[in-house]
Amino acid sequence: MTLSNTLLQASELGIRLEIVNGLAIWEAQPVYRHQKHIERIVQGIEQTACSDCACVHAVDVYIQFPGGLKRPDISIFCQEPGEEEQDSALTMIPEAVIEVVSKGYEAKDLEIGPPFYLSQGVKDVIVFDPFTLLVLHVRRDRAVRHVSPVSIELECGCRILV
Repeated sequence: MTLSNTLLQASELGIRLEIVNGLAIWEAQPVYRHQKHIERIVQGIEQTACSDCACVHAVDVYIQFPGGLKRPDISIFCQEPGEEEQDSALTMIPEAVIEVVSKGYEAKDLEIGPPFYLSQGVKDVIVFDPFTLLVLHVRRDRAVRHVSPVSIELECGCRILV
């Protein structure tokens, strides 16, 4: 069975599969409230005046990183992925990823995700916990805790409201 078949079967069962440094992580599909938080954050993504980045976002799309396969809630790119990538897992590394914490999966989003993304070349990792309003902003050189709502300038020149 191929990986794409496995992902398809998992999705049909309402399960998301991610692989982080060889570790398979299963998660239930997000609930309505989770999706509403994602929609709200997407509406708050904007390009700053001094940025060359187009601030293109993708929601809930598989990305094949060198160290594994992840499906961030929101990925931000400076340009559209190439035509050849649009029918499979993306291989283009996002400038930033945003994860919204789901109940029961706090460790996946707060402890496993940020170090993995940074090790794969993502410059900004934002984790929003809608239950506590914590917004964790992680870069290679620092981690900053905020309380939502907060506006964050990304390294690529985009701004997000979480």
